[in-house]
Amino acid sequence: MKAAFIERTGPPENIQFGELPAPRVEGRQIGVRVQAVAVNPIDTYVRSGLVSMAIPLPFVIGCDFAGIVESVGPEVTHFREGDRVWGSNQGLLGRQGTFAEQIAVDEAWAYPTAPGVTDEQAAAGALVGITAHLGLCREAALQRGETIFVNGGSGGVGSTVIQLARVLGARVYCSAGTDEKVRACVKLGAEAAFNYRTQDIGTELRKLVPEGVNVWWETAREPDFEQSVAALAPRGRLIVMAGREARPPFPVGPFYVKGCSLRGFVMFAASPEEQRVAADDLTRWIMYGRFSPRIDRVLPLSQAAEAHRLQEESTVRNSGELAGKIVLKV
Repeated sequence: MKAAFIERTGPPENIQFGELPAPRVEGRQIGVRVQAVAVNPIDTYVRSGLVSMAIPLPFVIGCDFAGIVESVGPEVTHFREGDRVWGSNQGLLGRQGTFAEQIAVDEAWAYPTAPGVTDEQAAAGALVGITAHLGLCREAALQRGETIFVNGGSGGVGSTVIQLARVLGARVYCSAGTDEKVRACVKLGAEAAFNYRTQDIGTELRKLVPEGVNVWWETAREPDFEQSVAALAPRGRLIVMAGREARPPFPVGPFYVKGCSLRGFVMFAASPEEQRVAADDLTRWIMYGRFSPRIDRVLPLSQAAEAHRLQEESTVRNSGELAGKIVLKV
């Protein structure tokens, strides 16, 4: 089978596209003929070695997938051949990734693709959708009528948080790096969006929400906690899910005096049961048009190295070139 893989961690140029043996399907695994995959920042961290994880070599890269079940292991109970499925959480914690024509996935990490949903949509919404759902529902406990600010609303996670927060009945505000991206955030459902390169976010947000926001969702790798804590309402919740090497100053006094809370999480540490709750909602919301994963571009799987370079430039080097997900067709 064709696959995008590495034989050692390092730069995007280490990604090879070539032949590997098809995986064996055992136990509770399903064999999936992959149709589409998507690129995530965590993929680049694992490939580069920035996140230290034990990985089998050669290592197929990638977390997200969508495709068709073509075989099932003897212990599988939820799927049968011919089912369309999507999922994430592969290429992590010793599991092989998804950037291949065929993959073997434990059925605990796979979900039915809803009728009318394309494989590109399903793959693009996988990791970012589960991440946004976990952060909004499990961590922030966002309630109908509350306010949320998304710092970085045009990216894969940020654009998903905007949409899901609206589904949950919240009022959404956000920032983005260009006027075009600001307009895109408003189209996704934000009541207002600000250009963080040309506007003072704190000043603009206070004009609209003088009492502060209930939730601040941080996507930046180097967060400005002076800014976010000042913008929170009493008992506000600050959600962080990026910036592994970040060590920014933190305004302890204003934070505890307002009774705020700080929640950090990573999607891949959530249990299969927690992720399935998120996946069930996402499947329904995509099917009924309430959530539309934002896709920046679609490339062939053979261009996996270029896709990783683009993702790395956008997230690690802050080029801001991407406005949504990179999807690769298999």
